[in-house]
Amino acid sequence: MRAAAATTFTVPAELSAAEPPEVRGVPRDGVRLLVARGHGPLRHTTFRNLPSALRRGDLVVVNTSDTEPAAVDGHRPDAPAADAPPVTLHVSGPAPDELFVVELRTPDGRRVLDGRAGESIRLPGGVVATLMAGHPDPRVSTGSRLWRARIAVAGGLRAWLAEVGRPIRYSYLRGDWPLDAYRTVFATPGPEFASAEMPSAARPFTPEVLAGLRRRGVGVAELVLHTGVSSLEAGEVPLPERYRVPTATADLVNATRAAGGRVVAVGTTVTRALETVADPGGLVRPGAGWTHLVLGPDRPARVVDGLVTGWHEPTASHLLLLEAVAGTALVGRAYAAAVDRGYLWHEFGDSCLLLPIRTVHRAE
Repeated sequence: MRAAAATTFTVPAELSAAEPPEVRGVPRDGVRLLVARGHGPLRHTTFRNLPSALRRGDLVVVNTSDTEPAAVDGHRPDAPAADAPPVTLHVSGPAPDELFVVELRTPDGRRVLDGRAGESIRLPGGVVATLMAGHPDPRVSTGSRLWRARIAVAGGLRAWLAEVGRPIRYSYLRGDWPLDAYRTVFATPGPEFASAEMPSAARPFTPEVLAGLRRRGVGVAELVLHTGVSSLEAGEVPLPERYRVPTATADLVNATRAAGGRVVAVGTTVTRALETVADPGGLVRPGAGWTHLVLGPDRPARVVDGLVTGWHEPTASHLLLLEAVAGTALVGRAYAAAVDRGYLWHEFGDSCLLLPIRTVHRAE
């Protein structure tokens, strides 16, 4: 368990975005954007105006992780096949020993709380997922929220998911939407298992917004962080995630800071990856592997000067990360205004740009 965020609020149910903005008649970059600076009033605009909130010499860093069709319908083995209880399996990502981290949900989206080690979940095409041990603590044998599971699939798990899987969706959503609705403009397919859920802070970006950034003199750099399921319990520590920060991005970040520009991360995933490879003085080096970094009061941001983000739940661990970048006062102001002004929450909702006051650090 970890400390709770200082930012407190209540989100009315009607502020949950229940479908993609395009279904509501709003283009991707037409969602609302709240610009919260460390000084001056809040600004309410639309995402297509993001470039005007930044300045020449800033650097926007994005996550190119793709989204997997990571939800699969199956049955638990507690009864004869005809009567076996249905279940939805969410594949969060790889685990040690060629296993996968999975989560069990009921068809209507509730957590399954009575899973047990050794249980086998029957899946399409004769595939079976066997729960081996709890995750992240393998000593847990019953009732774990996440499990390490063995899923043997001829031809590989990803090819099978492409045939039988669908995007992970939660109960606040209405309707089933294709995988492209859960992909960002930056999503780049690769050979490894990508994100179980979309790195959604980048969803409002469009080619037009990127062109606006170029005209403004704002740079764009890329990295990868593959994120697992987002359904953490209140106070639960973020789980390890796979990341890759290339040399070109590390060099751009360091050059931007040396010139007095701001490094603006697009989402908590980018923030976590960049801060993982930042030394105490804010110098970034290329790196890849698994990050265990947890940002919060004991580990504030060293290199990220601003953050493009969606709106997170009151108990989400992401709030501590936001506060580690922007401070509790600014995050609190932004969230209070978002609730008051009716901003929409979740992956298909509205956006926020946090720009705290920073002391300019120039590399020696």
